[in-house]
Amino acid sequence: MAQAKEGDRVKVNYTGKFEDGKVFDSSIGRAPLEFTVGAHQVIPGFENAVVGMNPGENKTVNIPADDAYGPHYDEMVMKVNRSEFPADMTPGIGDHLQLQDPNGDTMIVTVTEADDNTVTLDGNHPLAGKALTFDIELMEVA
Repeated sequence: MAQAKEGDRVKVNYTGKFEDGKVFDSSIGRAPLEFTVGAHQVIPGFENAVVGMNPGENKTVNIPADDAYGPHYDEMVMKVNRSEFPADMTPGIGDHLQLQDPNGDTMIVTVTEADDNTVTLDGNHPLAGKALTFDIELMEVA
């Protein structure tokens, strides 16, 4: 059996959980996740966990935030007056909005709080700052 190594195309089934055990994502019941090891298509801790696995092998790995979606940066959270939004727009909690910074770069933000006067926007990845646990089953190495 060929162990997964950098450059291999792999298929895995996975279940991702928070530290409290709550599932946030899973490939179970869907097609397996397919990626090339070493191509940075998945978070570093997940990619590293697959290296050395054999097809059919199962593993549970705990990934600290730094090897997952990185730390949560407070400076990427901003409060904006509702008056800054177009009159026909009513952003609600959980909405994803696209903003453009002064350099013309596009940024996706999530509405995390909203009241009559202000809207709080978070530019961090929703899983930033969180340690994650993954149950991984390597299905195939190509």
